[in-house]
Amino acid sequence: MNSYNKIIRLSNTLYNDGLEKANVRDLSGAIKSLRTSLRYYKANISARNLLGLVYYEMGEVVDALSEWVISRSLQPEDNPAEQYLDDIQSNRSRLSSVNQTIKKYNQALLYCQQGSRDLAIIQLKKILASNQGLVKGHQLLALLYLQDKKYELARRELRAAAKIDTNNVTTLKYLQEAEQHLQKEPSQKKEKRRKKEAMASYQNGNETIIQPANIKDTSPVMTILNLVIGVAIGMLITWFLILPSVQQNAISDARKAELEANNELITRDQEIKSLEQEIEELKSQVEKVKSESESSQKSIENYQKMLTVYDAFVQEDIQQAGELIGNVDAGLLDAQTKGIYNRLDAQINEQYIAVLYTQAEQAYNTRNFPEAIPGLTKVVETDEDYQDGYAIYYLAQSCRQTGDVENAKKYYQRMIELHPGTQRARSSQRYLEELNQQP
Repeated sequence: MNSYNKIIRLSNTLYNDGLEKANVRDLSGAIKSLRTSLRYYKANISARNLLGLVYYEMGEVVDALSEWVISRSLQPEDNPAEQYLDDIQSNRSRLSSVNQTIKKYNQALLYCQQGSRDLAIIQLKKILASNQGLVKGHQLLALLYLQDKKYELARRELRAAAKIDTNNVTTLKYLQEAEQHLQKEPSQKKEKRRKKEAMASYQNGNETIIQPANIKDTSPVMTILNLVIGVAIGMLITWFLILPSVQQNAISDARKAELEANNELITRDQEIKSLEQEIEELKSQVEKVKSESESSQKSIENYQKMLTVYDAFVQEDIQQAGELIGNVDAGLLDAQTKGIYNRLDAQINEQYIAVLYTQAEQAYNTRNFPEAIPGLTKVVETDEDYQDGYAIYYLAQSCRQTGDVENAKKYYQRMIELHPGTQRARSSQRYLEELNQQP
């Protein structure tokens, strides 16, 4: 008992530490403390609910939902997690936004892997416009800006991430790199200006004379000579080049006008086709949003079924738990909840089959064969050789007694194959021969 109390106190201490860190927006540190708290005591409802709120604040809505679902299953009554889940479930637009955020973020990661940084940046901007609290979205966008050497933009995104989570190691590391590059830029600009000034200077004895590089000293004679040469060249260009080209330009202008008209028609046709394609894409997106909304609803309902199974198991109603667990779709569960499902399924099935067999055996012994058949069938479907073959033997006998000849033959045959040489196998062989001789 002393060890148990120590564990509870340690879990509560870590919860208080996580609460203090969350209050000063050290969300990464809060997550670490709260996870450790739950590692010591998984039923610490306050720690689990706070962990969900921290995840939600960082834009990790799916992780938040998982924590609140587990919290509600551990404490169905007087649990704030119930209100959190109801608020999100009742807001269909929020559910749709969550689904879109996850898919767009995954698409942005795919663009990064493919080397399409521009598309990834566009996708991340869309994500952050609807979910500004997604810390990992700010971090990935900042990383892309760093790769493109847009250090000012990277710093802006990292500062936005730091406002949400002040002590995030990844954010601080990226921010340090951006600041280092920004500090180097002024010195690089000074070096370029120094080189430019050096190109416009020359030595005269022991003196350095600085002169703009694009200005030259000219005498009056050279100025007049340059003017005469320029006029002569201009006249020659007009005579041999400009006049012959005027007529040619008129013809080419007419051809250009015709070509532009044709190009305009082609462009309009392409625009019309493009608009038609966009309309089709919008229609498909509308259908996609509808299906995703339905998928989110199915996922929440599946979690509720999982909680119902868990509640029945805790209440030691093994028969109900065994009947309900078949309604849970394991494919819709996240990794953590799926692990819980697999452990429950193994424990429930073992006890459920034992309960079914006991009930069916009692019905068989009292010659209530119609009532024995359903339970024995489920037992045999789960474990064909259950109870050293007695389950399948009783099922064959019950089918024969109720007139189900085909199934009786099938189960007698399996009994003979599973336990040859036994008394039950010899009896099965005798009954099988009698059934085969019937008209």
